[in-house]
Parts: sequence; C-alpha cells; structure tokens
Amino acid sequence: MANTQVAPIEKNEYYDVTFEDLTHDGVGVAKVEGFPIFVENALPEERAKIKVIKVKKGYAFGKLIELYEESQYRVDAPCPLYKECGGCQLQHLSYEGQLKAKQKQVQDVLTRIGHLKDITVHPVLGMNDPWRYRNKAQVPVGDREGGLVAGFYQQRSHEIIDMEACLIQQEKNDQVIQTVKKICEKYGVTAYDEAKHKGNLRHIMARYGLVTDEIMVVLITRTNELPHKSKIIEDITDQLPNVKSIVHNINPKRTNVIFGDETNVIWGEEYIYDNIGDIKFAISARSFYQVNPEQTKVLYDKALEYADLSGEETVIDAYCGIGTISLFLAQKAKKVYGVEIVPEAIEDAKRNALLNGIENAEFAVGESEVVIPNWNKEGIKADVIVVDPPRKGCDEALLQTIIEMKPKRVVYVSCNPATLARDLRILEDGGFKTVEVQPVDMFPHTTHCEAVAKIILKEEAGN
Repeated sequence: MANTQVAPIEKNEYYDVTFEDLTHDGVGVAKVEGFPIFVENALPEERAKIKVIKVKKGYAFGKLIELYEESQYRVDAPCPLYKECGGCQLQHLSYEGQLKAKQKQVQDVLTRIGHLKDITVHPVLGMNDPWRYRNKAQVPVGDREGGLVAGFYQQRSHEIIDMEACLIQQEKNDQVIQTVKKICEKYGVTAYDEAKHKGNLRHIMARYGLVTDEIMVVLITRTNELPHKSKIIEDITDQLPNVKSIVHNINPKRTNVIFGDETNVIWGEEYIYDNIGDIKFAISARSFYQVNPEQTKVLYDKALEYADLSGEETVIDAYCGIGTISLFLAQKAKKVYGVEIVPEAIEDAKRNALLNGIENAEFAVGESEVVIPNWNKEGIKADVIVVDPPRKGCDEALLQTIIEMKPKRVVYVSCNPATLARDLRILEDGGFKTVEVQPVDMFPHTTHCEAVAKIILKEEAGN
C-alpha cells in the first residue's frame, strides 16, 4: 500500500509558528514539521499564534490570531478598505519590503522552475511615488438601497465595495467614476444584476492620458439602450471638461467578461492620446495600453538596452500588441517586424506608427509561431527577437522557432516570473544563455511583478 502522509496539525487547533516566505498571492507561509500553512496578512520572519481553519492533503490554511514579533517591513495599510477589497495584496508591507519580496520571487522561480543558477537578478526597479499610478479604471456597478454603487469586488466574492477613492488609481479616474455614477443614478439608469441577468449598466470605465490630460468614459450596458443618453452626455461633458471621448459598449451575455462585441462612440473622438517617452499612442476603448506609463518607460528602456541595437539590426517583436515595444525598438533598429493575433491591435499598431512618422516598422496579424517561420522562409533573418507574451508565457512552437532561427539576442519581457522561468529553461536547452534579469515594479502594492531577461546565443558568446 502507498504511504499516506498524516498531517502533523489538526483543524481548529492553535500553533506558534515563524513565517518563512510569501506566496505569489502575497500570503504568508509557515511550516509545522515541514507541513506548509498559508496565512493571510502574515509576513516573512514574523512569529505568531495561528489557528488552523482548513487542512488539505499536502497543506493547510490558517488564521492569524496574535503577532508575537512583527516584520521590520510591516506597516499600517493607508487604504481604509484594504482588508475588504481585492485590488491590492501588499499594502501591509512597506514599499522597500515589497521590492525585496518581488526580487526574491523572481530569483526563487528561476531556481525552482527553470533550474537556472548563477543568473544575476537585479534589485527591482521601483517608483519614487508608488501611489495613484493606474491610468485605467473599470469597475462593476451594482444597486444597493435604491442607489448605484461602483467599486472593486470584495476578496473572493462578487460583492461590490462602494468606494469614492482608490489609492492606486489616478485621481482623475476616481473623479470620473463617481461623477458618472451619480449622473446615471440621476437619470434612473438601473444597475445590472448578474444573478437575475436583468438591469442595464454593467461597468463604468475611465481611461486617462497622463501626458495629454485627456479622458475617455466608457459605459458598458446589457442592452443597446442607454436611457436619457443625450442628457447623460451633456452632464458628463459639463462636469468633466477633460473628457474627449464617450463610448457605449453593449454586452448582452451572461458572462464575467467585461466587454461585449459592439462598441459605439456616442460623443467626441474614437481615441484619446498619451505618450510613453517620445512615442505618442492613440488609445481606443479596447486598446491594450499599459496601466502604469511611468514604469512602462522604465521597462521598455531596459528592453531597448538589452536589445543592444546599433541601427543595423532586423528585429522581430512577437506579441506586439498595439506596437508599444516595436515603436521603441524602431527608433534604434534598421527594421522591426511586429506580429499579433488580435486584428484590432495590429490596426492600432499601424496607426501609431503613422502617428509618429515611423516608417521602418511593419505589422502582421496572426500567430507568432506561424507568421515568424513564414518570414524566415521569405528570407527575413532576425538579429534580435523580442517577446512580450501574456501570463501563460510563450507558445512552445514559438520557442522552437526562436531556437531554429538562432537570433544573436532574445529579449523576454514577462508579466509572470513562473512562465518566464519555464520558457528560459527551454531556450537554455536550445542553445541560448540567460545573462541577467531585471524585475520592474509595474503594479506597486500588488503581488504582480514584470521582468526583462537578456538572452544571448551561446555561439555568439563563444561558449
């Protein structure tokens, strides 16, 4: 018979523990006889009394009862809704402590998942002022005691927390959400009830151009009707003079997906504009655009540094989106080819190239693992390949394509250190060497961490 490990702890019992680490969700990890217990609001090096509330096969969950010894990095969370809201996970950890934890997170997954040793993981590049950085707010709308509420969901629920301010949102976005909510309430717009699939207003979105000071308002409804539309538009433009665009999106489906298929501009322009460095971008309601433009500049500058361009290189940008990295690279490269599976993003990329007078960037719609090999067959040889994949990481077929194409350098921009580590292992086994990794804090007070990896062909390194 197979041995079954008996948990050395019991539900509803109390234990004194010392926390060793944080999970990727920001939850404290303690161990009793090697058996891991996950406890919210606990930090590494803290000693505490906990109560075990659930025991699973190989781990358990506990509740913090009493802190005997606090971490030197523990602080009081400034947001009064922090413990209820699911938007932030690390406000009880000082910003210095957050940056150290994120550096350790990247280092740990490179070792544990990628089996990569002796790779320099630099200290995380953080913000001078890590508050009020998000340029996009999209909040669900609900109904409570006859009035509309708008805010983020409570942790692990779909209960909306009505909030007037979010400390990681641009203040202009807070103003937009509150103003639009009150205007819609004034004209009797009903909130969507997801349980009954009735009511109308599902979400309010605000987009803000940090450099241009332009605002876009997006109203997402269940039906294609927006009651008192002309009066709502008039009030929004009167009360929010920086609004350049008002958009109506219709999502009739019973789904958690925010946007529906139909999007109409009901006032003003289709786009607002913003700059990252010297590059100007047109942003539509559904454009992917980084929510922290200040740190995006830091991230892209590092990607450009790792690409090490002299002006003679051909660069391929896989997962190019609306062309943000491509256009940065095009300033230093001979030619940039961008590929992206979303047709609307490619249209945005082409528009952004024209907007900036950039003529050495070319964009194609399709799967990277299909388009890039075709380019290779056509004689397009990449000196540098840049990848910026979604959280699931690179498609394995794309990684094999990179290995076969043998570019001199690969720059990997990652929003998920775990899949970065996995993919680096594949590239290492395929003849590449990871030189260094630079984490960048794009999302202060959350557990998310971006990173840029510099990768070279071993043949080029003389290995």
